[in-house]
Parts: sequence; structure tokens; C-alpha cells
Amino acid sequence: MAKTIVASAVCDFDTFTNLTLGNIEILSFDVAVALNVSAVGGVGPSLGTDICQIAIKYTHPGQYDVVNTWIGLPHDPTNWNSRFQMVGGGGWTSGSQSTIVAPVAAGYSSSSTDGGHNATQRTADWGLVSPGNTNWPALSDFASVALDEAASLGKLATFIYYGQKPTYSYWNGCSTGGRQGHMMAQRYPSQFDGIVAGSPAINWQRFQLQQFWSDFKAHELGIAPPSCVLQAISRAATAACDKLDGVEDSVISYPGQCTFDAKTLVGQAINCTRPQGLIVMTEEMAILANAIWQGPVSADGGFQWYGINRDASLTGLLSTTCTTVDNCTVNPFQIGIDWLQIFLARNASFDTDTLTHQQWDRFYRQSVDEYTSVIGTDNPDLTDLKSAGTKLLAWHGTQDPLIPSNGTINYYERAAAFNGQDFSDHVRFFLAPGVGHCGGGPGLDPSGTVFDVLRSWVENGTIPETLPATGPAVGSSDSGEVRSIDLCLYPKVLTYNGPDPNDQASFSCG
Repeated sequence: MAKTIVASAVCDFDTFTNLTLGNIEILSFDVAVALNVSAVGGVGPSLGTDICQIAIKYTHPGQYDVVNTWIGLPHDPTNWNSRFQMVGGGGWTSGSQSTIVAPVAAGYSSSSTDGGHNATQRTADWGLVSPGNTNWPALSDFASVALDEAASLGKLATFIYYGQKPTYSYWNGCSTGGRQGHMMAQRYPSQFDGIVAGSPAINWQRFQLQQFWSDFKAHELGIAPPSCVLQAISRAATAACDKLDGVEDSVISYPGQCTFDAKTLVGQAINCTRPQGLIVMTEEMAILANAIWQGPVSADGGFQWYGINRDASLTGLLSTTCTTVDNCTVNPFQIGIDWLQIFLARNASFDTDTLTHQQWDRFYRQSVDEYTSVIGTDNPDLTDLKSAGTKLLAWHGTQDPLIPSNGTINYYERAAAFNGQDFSDHVRFFLAPGVGHCGGGPGLDPSGTVFDVLRSWVENGTIPETLPATGPAVGSSDSGEVRSIDLCLYPKVLTYNGPDPNDQASFSCG
């Protein structure tokens, strides 16, 4: 039967006069028809999309914050697929006006929010209201509040314009968007029928300092190795452990079994091209690599958080600028140094070069003590998600160089233990061997299929026992040739049985 949707009104200001929430004060409100809109980003490129576009600026009375929310509706009601989809952000960016374009082009109504600060701002200067004072309302907006409100406003606008509520509502995000998806699952699960959360920046209060750990250790050791050294270490580690899973494909499918010690490389000469020169691996360089793999520890060696796996790029969090191979400076990873300077030291000019390990430990304790309840996003209790009937589909690449996949494993093991036997009826988590941050790498990448799998689970009841993924074919001289292998539901492990690493039949989940 053909779909019949009759818009209740036209796309103008008068149509949406009742579009508000009880806890906000609207500062400005704009409605416009945007024709032939194109954008690149979000969930993909979109061309020639006609949008009924709403921009709302508001505040929470008494909190002195300012939040921008954008709503996009397919202008022609016959182009609406009766569904609502929000797409997550990245880094400090909650979302943006352009984020809504791709979902609308695909037939969804959508909304996005700047989370209470400039949507294009890549630093966290907004985190202080004044020197020494955290901007708690803005952080709360970024962490959770603005996301919930954007969902409510977006779905209300959908109802007003089309005269009916969305049949299904979805969240689709990775990295910060993965954290946002988990936040919705933990606090506001009734907003969505299904949530995709990839490479999630959860455990925020613990792993954020990990993003500065490599810089801290490099300074502590008095070195700034050129990227060619770090790349050589990663290649050596991968080569040493690649055969553990039975396939030589630049992927360590069992990263926990790889115990490669970078100190075995001390004394080896590395021929660098950018900049040009020969450099010898030192013990300090090896200690640095081992420390990054181990993850942050206290001054007395106590565990603080996980490190990245040995086949993940060491240059993801440790970037250097060099004039020669032996004259380099470290470029701190922005989010990590922001967290340390602005939210912990509460001083944007704090000199991280003076940081001692004792101070590091105090900052770690402070991060956990002060910020877990606001932005931790690590609550294993998903009782409300189960009650709402919401489905959560999460995945993480084991070669992620920014967010350690072991942290996500930790969360899902705790969540499974807390929520009991029906946990897997509502939550599915997959590891993607050899995949980087939100995609890419030599491994098996599910990013192109995961949303469709979620929709099928929500709408058709097709429970994902495996997750389709693709990656470069093994042993092929054709750089465009791919292999398609299904990923295994955690804690099952993708196991190669032979004989053909490019054939699905050669793998099983064990």
C-alpha cells in the first residue's frame, strides 16, 4: 500500500509557534525552506536536498548558557520515510547545522545541537566561565542535556509538520557520537528505538587523560621521536604478532596475546624520509612505546587506564614536528590537553611541561571524582533501556589509535554482568579486528553496514548474531579488491580455520 502523509502546515514561522520545551527560554527562532542543499559529512555526502529548516537558539533560565539546535525536515512530505534520525558529533563538536542534511537526504527528519558552544570550535575554551571556575552548565549541555532536548524538539517538529510522530527514531554516531549514543542509552533511552554507537568515547573521566599520556611520557623521558620511528615500531610489533591468528594481513586479531617488547628494537637504524635522515632506536624511544601500549599508570605503577593495542598507530595521539630527524617537538593532542588544562587545572595557560607524576595522579583522581556523574558515560545499569525496548548496537575497531578498545570491552563486560541474562536481547557489541578510529585500516570495517543492521533488528526483529564487514583482500595486488567477512558478537572471537582468508567460509566465531 502506498504511503500517505499529509503535512499539517507549510514550512513557515507560524506553523511552529508551539515548538518549545517547558524548561527552556527561546532567544531566537528561524524557519526557512532551503532548496538544493548539499553537504559532506555526518553519515555521508548528500546532494540537492530540499529541507524545511528550523534554527532555535535558547537558554536554560538561571544558567546563562546558550544552546543552538537545528532541525531538518524533508520539505516535500512524500519524501519523508516516517522515521527520525540524529547523527552524532566528533571531538568537542556535538553537532552542527550541516549534520542534519545527510539524514534528510535519505528521507529522515533530523535534528542536531551545538551542545551549548560554538559548533565548529575544536578547543574547549568554553569550559571555563572565568579562571579557576568550570562552566558546569555548558559541560552539562555538551555531555547530555542538549542532546535530549534536540531529540525532543526534533520529534515535536516532525509531528507538527507531518501530523504524525515518527514510526521509528534512531541515533547514529561514532567517537563523540558513540559516547553520545551511550549517554542516550543510559539516561534517555526512550528517545530512540535504536542506537548505533561506534568507537565510543565512553569512560570519559578515565580515558581523557590517557589522550595526553603519550605527550606526558615523552616529556618525562626527554624525547620527541619523529613519526618515522613510531611507525617503524608499530610495523615491527604488527609483524611480530600478525601470525598469531593464522593470517598475515597486518591485523592482530588477538591483541591480548601480543606481548611484543619495543626494547628488542633498541640499536636498530631507521631510515626516515620526512625529514630525511638516519636515526638509531634508543631505549627511551622503546620505553615510550611500551608505556603507550600499557596505558596510564600512577607514580607507583598502579593501573589507571588502558593503552592502545600494538597494531594501532602510535602517531594518533603522539604527533611531532621536525626540522631534522633529531630535532623534533611534540604537538599535544588537543582534546587531551584541553581536558588537563581547562577542566582539571582550570587554567588555560597551565604549563604541562612542568607536570610531575604526582600532579598527574592528583589530576586523575580529580577527573574521576568530579566528572564521572556529568560526563563519565560508563554506567552499566541499562535497566531503563531494556524497559523502553530500545536496541543498542555498538562496535569498536581494535586498531583505534585514539580511544582504547579495551576500555569499551571493560564497559560491556561490566554491563553484561550487571544486566543479567536478557542483556543480549537489547544490546549487541562487536569488535572489528584491524579497524581504526570509526573505520579504515587493514581490517574488517562494519561502518558501512551497521546502521542497516540496526534498522533490521528494530523493525524486523532480525537479531544480529554477526555483523557484516569489509576490508582489503589479503594477498591481492589490486588495491581495490575487498573481502567480506562477518564480525563476531563479543565475547566470541573471529577465528581463521583456512584455507582462504578472503572467504567467509574460512572463518568461524569461537
